[in-house]
Amino acid sequence: MELTQVFTDFISLYRDRGWIGQVAGIVTIVVLVKLLTRLVLARARAAASKSRTVWDNAVLDAIGRPLRWMVWVVGIGMAVELVPVEGAPGLIEWLPVMRKVLIVALLTWFLLRLVRAVEDGLDELQPSVDHTTADAIAKLVRIVVMVTAGLVILQTVGISISGVLAFGGVGGIAVGFAARDLLANLFGGLTIYLDRPFSVGDWIRSPDRNIEGVVERIGWRSTVVRRFDKRPLYVPNNVFSTVVVENPSRMTNRRIYETIGLRYDDARMIGTITDTVRDYLNTHPAIDQEQIVLVNFNAFGASSLDFFIYCLTRTTDWAEYHAIKHEILLHIESIIARHGAEIAFPTQTLHWASEPGMPAEQLPPANEPAGPRSTA
Repeated sequence: MELTQVFTDFISLYRDRGWIGQVAGIVTIVVLVKLLTRLVLARARAAASKSRTVWDNAVLDAIGRPLRWMVWVVGIGMAVELVPVEGAPGLIEWLPVMRKVLIVALLTWFLLRLVRAVEDGLDELQPSVDHTTADAIAKLVRIVVMVTAGLVILQTVGISISGVLAFGGVGGIAVGFAARDLLANLFGGLTIYLDRPFSVGDWIRSPDRNIEGVVERIGWRSTVVRRFDKRPLYVPNNVFSTVVVENPSRMTNRRIYETIGLRYDDARMIGTITDTVRDYLNTHPAIDQEQIVLVNFNAFGASSLDFFIYCLTRTTDWAEYHAIKHEILLHIESIIARHGAEIAFPTQTLHWASEPGMPAEQLPPANEPAGPRSTA
């Protein structure tokens, strides 16, 4: 009861002083409401900081500034309506309209900030979320919010939405012909978001085009691919609907496939060496034993007996894969040396035709085959 009496006395204090007192009273109330709003939001943020959910923090972060401006817009709008304006009746009629437009603009600002806050919160608190899909949904929501806000503002100021929509239908045909490449890129971006052949952070390459690198950003018009020499590549989205795209980031294993040649002098050891190498790979902890492992004699080469190794590593990390491959190849070389064999290198044997009557001791010696070639 005492609080009600205080409020009544406060209102009567300013009401008895004419429109100037009333305006001063409204401004005072606005200032108090703004301070109270800031205090409530601070308490709410302190409570929300203990939560691991996205929505409470996002709403509080998004609503702060728009709400403070909303208090001022509503309060100042009410105060201005109390000011007597002689000779300008049109201004009095437009004040409520302007206030509604500002309120719609502030609500739109809040929704856009909310979308951004939710998107950032998903990045920080839920890294398992598909960020490419989240980014696509966020962009669509922003477009819907801005288009809806624009239509509401037009309706508020007295412009018929039906006429605007009819003009948009006719003008859309002309715009479609004039901006067909832009529309192709927009639909290409939508296809990427829906089919998800790759996401931000994926390593992609196209055998049809000179495109290879890590995806940095997927926009509505183009996709930014960072090449391995650190140069950015801006690819129009419609390109991805006409080319083959390979996504090595989604591989489950990396393959080691090498051909190794032994000398023909070591032909009797080829079976023992391949068996030893096969046993080594079958027990290697970095090789995926659930996948196929092959070590077989493959071909009689021009200067070597070739056998190949085929296996898949458990890791897909590029640097780790090369470290494993380095270790395996060195160990295979030590197996070959331990069996008294050697890796081949290219050789040729030349045979000289002797002239009639030439002594044998004057013939040049033939080059003996020295062994194998390396295909590594």
